[in-house]
Amino acid sequence: MNIERFAPTDRLKPFVKAYLIIASEHGMDNRILPDTALVMALRFQGSTAFTDRTQRENMPAAALTGLRHAARMVHYAQQTAMLLVQFHDGGAAAFLRQPLHVLSDQSVALSELLPRDAVAALEDRLCAAASHAQRIAHTEQFLLSLLHEPEQDRIVREALRQIHAAQGTARIGEILKDLPLSRDAFEKRFRRLVGTSPKQFSIVVRLRHVIDTHTGQDSLTDAAYRAGYFDQAHFIKDFTAFTGQTPGLFFATKRSW
Repeated sequence: MNIERFAPTDRLKPFVKAYLIIASEHGMDNRILPDTALVMALRFQGSTAFTDRTQRENMPAAALTGLRHAARMVHYAQQTAMLLVQFHDGGAAAFLRQPLHVLSDQSVALSELLPRDAVAALEDRLCAAASHAQRIAHTEQFLLSLLHEPEQDRIVREALRQIHAAQGTARIGEILKDLPLSRDAFEKRFRRLVGTSPKQFSIVVRLRHVIDTHTGQDSLTDAAYRAGYFDQAHFIKDFTAFTGQTPGLFFATKRSW
C-alpha cells in the first residue's frame, strides 16, 4: 500500500488537517481506530467495504464517516485508490448544516448530506484527473464551495484544548468549573460541533495517546496507570472495546495507517 500526504491551502487549514491519498495495488484489510474528527472518503478507483462487528457492507464512492466508538475493518480490493479528507476536531461543521453527532458511528453517502449534482461532479473529476495534485485541487474547490464558517464556539474550543492537554484524563466537571455554561447546555453544543459527547471524546483522546506513545520498553500496566486507570482490568476492558483486540494482540499486529 502507498500513502501520500498533502497539506491544505491556507484558507482551509483551520478546518482541514490533511489530505491522504491511499493506493492499494494488491488489496488489503486494515483496522481503523476511532479518532477525534470526521473523515471524508472519496474513492476514485476500485472498491472498498467495511465490517462492523460481523456485518460487511460496501462503501459508497464518496462518504463521510462520523466519530466512532470502536474500531472497524476496512477492506480494499485490488487496484483501489482513494482520497481522504482528515478534518480537525469539529472542522467538518464548517461545511455541513447538520449537527455532527447525527453521523456518530456511521458512514453516510455524501450525496445524502450535500447536493447530489455537486457530489457527482466531484466524483467524475477525481476519476478523470491526471494527477493527485489535480484531485486535491478539485476537492478543495468543492470544500470551498461549501464553506460557511460558523461562528467559533470559544467554550467548546477551550474544552477541546483542555481535554487534549490532559491527554483525555480531564474531568468534565473540572473543565466546566471555569466555563459560564451548564453541563447540559455544554454537552449539547459539544455534540453538535464535535460529533460526540465530551466523555466519549475524552476516551478516544486517552486511548489514542496510549497507542501513539506505547513502546516495547514499558509495560501495559504502566501504560494503564499513566492513562489514569486505577487498575489494569478496566484498562484492558476499555482498550479491547476500542480496538477490537486485547492490548497484547493489538501491539503485536501491524497496522497500515
